[in-house]
Amino acid sequence: MMKRASQPQPDPAAFIKANLPISPVASIPEILLHQAGPASGLWRLAGRGDADPAPYWAYPWAGGAVLARHLLDRPETVAGRHVLDLGAGSGLVAIAAAKAGAAMVTAVDIDANAITAIGLNAEINGVNIAAIAADIIDGPPPVLDLLLVGDLFYHPALALRVMAFLRRCRAAGIEVLIGDPERAYLPQRELRRIATHAVADFGMGTGGGAVQAGVFSLSATAGEAAKREGPAAAA
Repeated sequence: MMKRASQPQPDPAAFIKANLPISPVASIPEILLHQAGPASGLWRLAGRGDADPAPYWAYPWAGGAVLARHLLDRPETVAGRHVLDLGAGSGLVAIAAAKAGAAMVTAVDIDANAITAIGLNAEINGVNIAAIAADIIDGPPPVLDLLLVGDLFYHPALALRVMAFLRRCRAAGIEVLIGDPERAYLPQRELRRIATHAVADFGMGTGGGAVQAGVFSLSATAGEAAKREGPAAAA
């Protein structure tokens, strides 16, 4: 029997341009993104192995949307600062930070396709973003002023790793802001809500309907605890 030839992997940038049309983000019309639709055929771009990341970058999620909305409404939050968007996906939050006047914006995601999408989306919106494919949450705090985290508390194991990293960052003097629609693994006891916005969400089975999502800050006491406990806090 002849073995069927495997389909060649498409070029990510060309695929995104051809199959993910540019449109304003719901609740954030100031920002345009390449966004997936029912006919986008993302399976042709995304890997199919268990270790391949899901194409979360192709959709707007409420945690990122609420952070982006907050930054555009309160540009003093990021103005003149070095900002990092963790788990950046489409780059929505990073783009909002750049538009709001951040001096330097870095976007980090583990998915190389997300990094391609961030570059394309940054160009559409006329901003400069340094996009890096990496998993940094088990490492030391980076050198920056503000860490932005949109919608990373959807899985228990990931939530634990993320929070350990955020505590280390807070202990190093980095301000931490989290955007989340109160998903199951958000550790609200360590957070202080500073804003609430109605934003669209691809998740939660809402079909893109509006949800009330929050912007939260990580308390300084969480960072101080991480500093006192040392390596044990990152376990």
